[in-house]
Amino acid sequence: MTTSLKLPKKLTIETLDTDKPEGRFSEAGDNGPEQIVRVLDPESGWTWGYVVVDNTRRGPGLGGIRLAEDISVDEVKRLARAMTLKNSASCLPFGGGKSGLAADPRVLKSDPALKADLVALFAEAVFPLTQYVPAPDMGIDENDVQLIHDVFSRLRQPGMQRRSAAGRPVQNGGIPIDQWGLTAHGLFAAASALESRFPDFQIKDARTVIQGYGSVGSWTAVKLHAAGALIAGASDINAALWNPSGLDVEELNRVRTLPGGLSNYRGKTEKRFSPSRLDWLLEAPCDLLVPSARPDAITSRNADRVQCRFILQGANNPSNKMTEYYLEKRRNILSLADFIVNAGGVIGCAVELKMDLEKEYRSKVLAVGPRPYLENLIHDTVSRNIFEIFDRLSKNKTGGTIFREEALRLAKERLLSPKSDYWM
Repeated sequence: MTTSLKLPKKLTIETLDTDKPEGRFSEAGDNGPEQIVRVLDPESGWTWGYVVVDNTRRGPGLGGIRLAEDISVDEVKRLARAMTLKNSASCLPFGGGKSGLAADPRVLKSDPALKADLVALFAEAVFPLTQYVPAPDMGIDENDVQLIHDVFSRLRQPGMQRRSAAGRPVQNGGIPIDQWGLTAHGLFAAASALESRFPDFQIKDARTVIQGYGSVGSWTAVKLHAAGALIAGASDINAALWNPSGLDVEELNRVRTLPGGLSNYRGKTEKRFSPSRLDWLLEAPCDLLVPSARPDAITSRNADRVQCRFILQGANNPSNKMTEYYLEKRRNILSLADFIVNAGGVIGCAVELKMDLEKEYRSKVLAVGPRPYLENLIHDTVSRNIFEIFDRLSKNKTGGTIFREEALRLAKERLLSPKSDYWM
């Protein structure tokens, strides 16, 4: 973790032990991660981040860069594994990868030039990692990705096989994941699938709580609210807000990018929680709970106090299999796995990369329009996977399997299949 934001002159990479479980009873060919790299200042030895390439059976490891002051190699490893599952479940021609930069995103947001310098240093350091394709994640947007693309273009030699970064601004031929709310579109598709599957559930008037009101959470609120849902709770790192009669979504979106974020909200609230009590919002009574922040939001510590019907996992790894088993089998709370429902962003990145490589495919997407094409593809992919998992669960006579377990089987079948299927 960085203790200051004085940037080094240069960043380099150092390969770490992958700690593969050799000799254990694990699936052949699926032991990952394949590569773990530390990003460091060569003069001081200070660690500035990590890159993990988890699995490349389906193609290069595609996954975002997470900006967080307390980023750890373990978190990046878990996120890279989630990307492997997400990309295989979505039938994309990519494996799983992820990276993290250790810096305070709030400080960098206040100093765009400093952030650009750090991103450029990171891009130069990871350029040799040809099996990793960077993309946006928490704290990294399309303009940062464009900068990485530009650095890669400068360093790439003729004939060099090095994929670019994905998730660039639309005016530069990219697919802007955050600007178009593509990850949120997958969550909305999941809510629509629940509406189709459960006759007694409707998005209209569904009381919804969104933990992590950032790019994913805010767009999820907009899409659900437009379909009639009631956004009763929202939180960011500054405040958690609760109004059972509904929060003002326009006001939430107006203040979320201001200094202090949701603490600036002036609409009616019944409860407000300070930064030390943000997690209390996860316990609010609701129909839909959407954790969209960091990992491990819902664990054994609060599983008994969660009061929702469905969980749409907007974040990666917001809970684990054991917690979800308890929620589903003991609390009758269905949690839809992250690597199934929040795949919209990486689908957008995969489409951008394919458009860059194949003129015919680019023409196909442009004929429909990139945004409508992607929204249709994301909706179809997420819905198709959810319905297949539900069908598999209904055929399981023991009744002991939960959604995540069946989703894992589906993703691993596609990952380990000798013949890859692509839905793009």
